[in-house]
Formats: sequence, structure tokens, C-alpha cells
Amino acid sequence: MPQTTSPTTQKRYRVLLMVFISVVINYMDRSNISIAAFAISEDLELSSVQMGLIFSAFAWTYAGLQIPGGMLVDKIIPRVLYTFMLAFWSIATLIQGFANSLISFIGIRASIGIFEAPSYPANNRIVTSWFPEKERATAIAVYTSGQYIGLAFLTPTLVAIQDALGWRGLFIVSGVVGLVWAAIWYTFYRDPVRHKTVSQSELDYIAEGGGLVDMGAKEESDRKKISWADFGQAFRYRKLWGLYIGQFCIGSLVIFFLTWFPTYLVKYRGMDFLKSGFLASIPFLAAFVGVLLSGFLSDLLLRKGYSTEIARKAPVLIGMLLSVSIIGANYTESNWLIITCLAVAFFGNGLASITWVFVSTIAPKNLIGLIGGVFNLMGGLSAVVIPLVIGVLVEGGDFRPALFFIGALALLGFFSYVFLVGKVQRLPAK
Repeated sequence: MPQTTSPTTQKRYRVLLMVFISVVINYMDRSNISIAAFAISEDLELSSVQMGLIFSAFAWTYAGLQIPGGMLVDKIIPRVLYTFMLAFWSIATLIQGFANSLISFIGIRASIGIFEAPSYPANNRIVTSWFPEKERATAIAVYTSGQYIGLAFLTPTLVAIQDALGWRGLFIVSGVVGLVWAAIWYTFYRDPVRHKTVSQSELDYIAEGGGLVDMGAKEESDRKKISWADFGQAFRYRKLWGLYIGQFCIGSLVIFFLTWFPTYLVKYRGMDFLKSGFLASIPFLAAFVGVLLSGFLSDLLLRKGYSTEIARKAPVLIGMLLSVSIIGANYTESNWLIITCLAVAFFGNGLASITWVFVSTIAPKNLIGLIGGVFNLMGGLSAVVIPLVIGVLVEGGDFRPALFFIGALALLGFFSYVFLVGKVQRLPAK
């Protein structure tokens, strides 16, 4: 069937903007703890190992609930599910402003992980239903870039808010922003077939291009229940394990930047706190450029007739190799060279960050949420492991072993995609 070429509406781009803003807020609420970490550790007299526990507490629940979260994505429409998530993780973020002990911080961070758990499987479901295959990597790159561009521009802003209102005020302001956006999401988001102003030509364009526009359209009684066989599908294939391992490795560098990076600049490199806020934004800008370049390049290669393996894998493999350059920061005392090494590494991480496109392309159509949950579980496990491991590695006052560790994981991720993922094609539904 020839594909419709001129849809009379472009509602999918408005939806993508909404997902992008949601990701910005999501990562603001994940990472504001890193901005506040140095002040919190001094105020509450917490050690590096204790701060590592606080950093990782989010991921204990976030990772552990990825599979249930993915199942929720397959069952509950994004308009309702996303509103619930946004509202409750924002309330938990706000409550952090009143925490006064290690235990209270761990509990609150864990609760944020609970409510954010379905977010990335939900993002992937939304893009899979709103975008045809030939635009999907770009769409994923755009919303994924929200975690980088948001942090790049927000890091100096968050530092300034903390300077003016203290670390408690930082959390309260962040929580209020999320609550406002939750109301906006519920008011304006709809799935394609439920959207009142999307044209039939745009729905046809998306559907004929491989977009699953009717996801969620079935009545609850008609939906297939998740079975143990479905769980077996999620762990059965070597190519899926390649994706899972690769996602753990990609997530490791992101988690370093979301947790220990500001502390590394201030405590271990002796940079001024306010100045470090601006320097810290540079690697995030580099990652933003990387992820957008990755998505546009991947879709361009696909449209030019290159194989799916080349179009989808090339940015990921190149990006993982570039991420190894984080080790170079161990061999210089120049602040700008340190930032340059970290920026190149994070640019590479951005290139590699379109990996959600493999879930959209490979997962069985009826299990996109479940496979996305397992995939994000593996990425979430990096958020459990990495902050704790870094906390132990730097306990003696030397940060170099931590950067070697992160670089080695980037190399492992490269080999996982080379040897395990294999041919990129959708797995059969059982």
C-alpha cells in the first residue's frame, strides 16, 4: 500500500513536545539531588558512602518496578498514567525539602523511583503509537534529548535557586513545577485514535508507516492478559540480552553525571560551586547535540536505503567508543581539559542514547511495554550499582578509579551490541 505523503495535520509533533517537556521535568527531579548533594552532606554531616546510598535509593524502586511499570503501560492509557506519575513524583520531590536525616532521604528518593518507574516505557509507547518507523529514531532522539538539554540549561538555574533559597527551596520549587505540568498533561494529551483534532490523513500516514495508532483502543475486556509465557519472551532471545546489557552500560555514564558529577568538580577538582554549575552544563549540551545528531542521522540513513543494522547501530557503536574518553580526565589538571574529556564522553553517550528505537523495532507488538520495562530495568540497575560503587571507589579521596570503571563499562556496551544484538527485526508474538 502506498504511504500517504501529505497529512493535513501535524499533531504528532505537539505530542512529541509534550513528551520532551515531561522528560525535562523527569530528569530535573532525578538530578536536583546532585546539585544539592554537597550542601546536604555538609548540613547533615553525611559521608561519601552515605551520599552514595541516597543517590542509589531512587534506583532501588525505579529498577525493581520496571517490569510492573511496563505492564501498566500496556494496560493504562498514557493520559491517565502519566498524570498520576507526574503528580506523585512531584509531591515526593517537594517533600524532600523537609527531609532531615539519611533515612528520610533514602525513603523519599525511593518513593520518587516508584512513581517515575513507568515513565520511559510510557514515552516509548507514545512515540510508537504517534510516529511512523521512518521518523521514530528522530522522535526518540528529540524526547531523549530532554534529559540532556534540560539539565544543560537547568543546571545553572538550579544552582542559582539553591544559592538563593537553599537546598530545601530547590526541592520545593522543583516539585511545584511538576505539579503544574501534571495538570497540563491531563488537559491536553490524547492517544491518536482518541485525539479529536488529528486528521484521518495523519492517522493513515502514521499507520501505513508502521505506527501503532490503535494501541489502547481495545476495551479492557478484550485485552490479552500478561502470562508467564510473555515473561519468557522477554528473557528468551540473545538479541534482547544484548540490548539489556548495552542499556546498563549506557546508563552508567548517565548516572555518573546525574549523581557524582557536581561533587567531582567541587570536592575532587576544587572548582567554585557557582562556576561549576556553568561548567557542568557543557557536557550536557554536548550530549544534547549527540542524541539529536544520532536520531537524525539514523533516520536519514534508513531513508537513503541503508540496512537497519547500519542505520540504527552505527550511532550507538560510535557513541560507546567515544564514551571511553572519560578516562582522559584522569590525566590532566586543567579544568577545561577535564570538561573537554567529559564533554566528548557525554557526546558519545548522547549518540548511543537512541537505543529505545530497538525496543520499538524488535519487541513483539503485544509486549512493547513489557519489553520496554525489562530494558529500562537493566538501565535502572546501573542507577542502583553505579552510585554505590563510585562511593566506595572514592572513599580514599581519589576519583580516578571511578572514571576507569565508567570507561570500562562503555567498552563492554560496545561489545554487547557488536556480538549479541544481531539482526534488527521484530520478534514474533506468541
